[in-house]
Amino acid sequence: MAGVAASAVGLGIGSILGAPAEARAETITVTDFVYTCPLCGRQTTDYDALVKHFEEEHPEAAVPECATLAINGTEFKVQVEPHWTLRETLLKAVGLTGNAKEMCDRGGCGSCTVLIDGVPALSCTTLAVECQGKQIETSEGIAADERWRPLVEAYAKHDAAQCGYCTPGQFTVAKYIIEKYGQPTEEQIRAELSGNICRCGTYSRHVQAIQEAAAAIEGGN
Repeated sequence: MAGVAASAVGLGIGSILGAPAEARAETITVTDFVYTCPLCGRQTTDYDALVKHFEEEHPEAAVPECATLAINGTEFKVQVEPHWTLRETLLKAVGLTGNAKEMCDRGGCGSCTVLIDGVPALSCTTLAVECQGKQIETSEGIAADERWRPLVEAYAKHDAAQCGYCTPGQFTVAKYIIEKYGQPTEEQIRAELSGNICRCGTYSRHVQAIQEAAAAIEGGN
């Protein structure tokens, strides 16, 4: 594994539904990243040290790629393969498991949807190296933000999560909907969520949860 970082809200939106504020405040932790030489297996917690190692020990080889990603307000410098998608990187290098769980992995279900510069994007069809210099938001980051606590509570109240597989993507798009429309109509919500598939068939519950949360969030501004 190229790097390791842990986040207690990385277990997915279902794990934080109903969690008290004090518990959520204590769950976000980040550990040191580990950069690994793919040629000899040497590990270091400093990328510059890895570069120096290549210059001294493997001068003819290409230095592994490193991407700097802004995820949920925190900057991560992670070792990645050029072909890694953002979904793979969130899971393998950052340790987030909400939007990063492997589902269809071909852009067909929407469960991996994240926000990139505030706009929904499929992390399974987006290369990680293309996301440098952009702001990435996942369900974990949104759920840990007190401003969006009403959305978490509404999802729990209306049992919109159900099995939880598609929920991170739905939840992430829900934030986008509220930010875009303020008080969204049912038609607007269904249109924006049309790319998110739910095997449990909870579409109407998402509408109810989003509208209820929007009233609380926008009313509090």
